[in-house]
Amino acid sequence: MKTIAPDIFRKRLLIEGFYGIDVKEETIRRYFQSITSTLNLRTYGEPIIHATAGQGKQVNQGYDAFVPLIDSGIYIGVWENRKFISLILYTCTDFDEKLALDETRVFFQFTEMEHKLF
Repeated sequence: MKTIAPDIFRKRLLIEGFYGIDVKEETIRRYFQSITSTLNLRTYGEPIIHATAGQGKQVNQGYDAFVPLIDSGIYIGVWENRKFISLILYTCTDFDEKLALDETRVFFQFTEMEHKLF
């Protein structure tokens, strides 16, 4: 990926995995609260969480969620039928990616996980 706007600090951590817990709207809220607290990231609004509620393909049923950060935001996509999560932490401030990975792995009880920092 070509580096453009090198004067603007950006850090993105993509995490994907198969989870081992029951994920519902309240679970996502608790994760946002946990990860922002753990990484000292400041929110400026409540999380926005949408459930697909039977719309679209059966395989894609789950949640789309976002929490705004003062320094960008965190997005989570949940596929309930596959017990799969794809999330991205996007910030304009530094954070401890190992801590983010550990917190996310433990919180969702991932059985398998991949990540990419860029």
